[in-house]
Amino acid sequence: MGELPASVIGDAYEHSIAWETLTDLVDIETRMAGQSGERAGAARLAERFDESLRDVETTEFTIPGWWRGSASLELDRPTRRERTQRYDQSHQLIALPGSPAGTPQAPLVDVGHGTPAEFDAHAEDLEGAIAMASSKTPEEYGRWIHRQEKYDAAVEAGAVGFVFRNHIEGTLPPTGAIGDAEGPGAVPAVGVSKELGHRLVRHCTDGEVTGAVTVEARTEPTTSRNVTGVTGPETDEEILVTAHHDAHDIAEGANDNGAGSALVAEVGRLLAQLDLGTTVRCVTFGAEEVGLLGSEEMAATTDRDRIRAVINLDGIGESRDLTVSTHGFESVAEAFDSLDPELAAGVTVDDGLVPHSDHWPFVKRGVPGAMVASDSGADRGWGHTHADTLEKLDRRDLREIAIVVTAAVARLADPHQTTTHVSPDVIAQRATDRGREDIDISIDTDTDTDTDTSTETDSEHDDTDA
Repeated sequence: MGELPASVIGDAYEHSIAWETLTDLVDIETRMAGQSGERAGAARLAERFDESLRDVETTEFTIPGWWRGSASLELDRPTRRERTQRYDQSHQLIALPGSPAGTPQAPLVDVGHGTPAEFDAHAEDLEGAIAMASSKTPEEYGRWIHRQEKYDAAVEAGAVGFVFRNHIEGTLPPTGAIGDAEGPGAVPAVGVSKELGHRLVRHCTDGEVTGAVTVEARTEPTTSRNVTGVTGPETDEEILVTAHHDAHDIAEGANDNGAGSALVAEVGRLLAQLDLGTTVRCVTFGAEEVGLLGSEEMAATTDRDRIRAVINLDGIGESRDLTVSTHGFESVAEAFDSLDPELAAGVTVDDGLVPHSDHWPFVKRGVPGAMVASDSGADRGWGHTHADTLEKLDRRDLREIAIVVTAAVARLADPHQTTTHVSPDVIAQRATDRGREDIDISIDTDTDTDTDTSTETDSEHDDTDA
């Protein structure tokens, strides 16, 4: 295939180490951020790193912990003979991580897909109500609306509770955090299955419905951890290959993001067999699912001038076809675009902005970075549900993905390859130019150890072209 020595490609196909690592991770009961399973997952990855990388370290940091209790939704329909209906089974609904405990009782108001226009249309109804929105974003809106945006819009409108209804049948209730680095969200929130959500929409259409959302949860500070290991020569610059090892507590977290973590370990193992020109640091972050806390910790406390690029793997493994979003950094795009077509078949490179994974704390500070994810053709699919399980992945896909990512990182590690940081203002401008007012580009300069705002460009690749 021309990009890597035949011995390295053969080694990747001969062994199933990525699959074995993934199996170890999914067999842990839960890898919820800050809980014992996340510690176990990080420890397993550190062991795997030790087999081929050097300077393996595990770094702890404090996060607002969240532990799930029971959750329920009770409806009062005054026009019906059986006025009260109660839903409290895990296949019907679950609390969203970061939800505060509470039992708000109020009218249930369906805001459809939860677009800004739909929230505006129901503005008079939402004060003191429980807002309900679909997980789907209509195609005509032009971009995906994140769960957090819909929750924040409900809170801003004065809602006292939030119901997030799945739009994909058979995958049961969706999860996903709605808190932040400071702690729980403002109002209780639950996710419900598409099947229950359909019933709730029908009830709202039939007439006024009063709901009582009950969430029991424990919140207190705890610790998460990042795992790092190094390969290649000691150079002034380094490339980060990253993923997150935490997962939501309701499923195995196979695709999101056990596969990404296993692939980081495997890419590191393959890179260790090459004569690299630049240091490569493999990292698995903790606490991604609750607000990118592990990557934010590293981005805020690292000399970012040393980081040539960040290649982040998330939602990767359910398909050999990959989407590489480069955030407008042309030199990072070239590392993938210039691969042998036979090797890179099924790889699509775009300049999209993806603010919801661990590359983003670096990218928003101007560090060149890409998000690499599988393109399964599904709209989230099994992710963030009970059904994110191992049998939906294939070890053969992991082998091929590992080869592609290894080849691209090796290209970036060429000492003649250059990438250029931009200022945070350039990233903000790129977001504005794409109409992405939803993207958080704020940086806490009080906690940052590196506040470089260079806007220099290199002569080969104009990475400041917004």
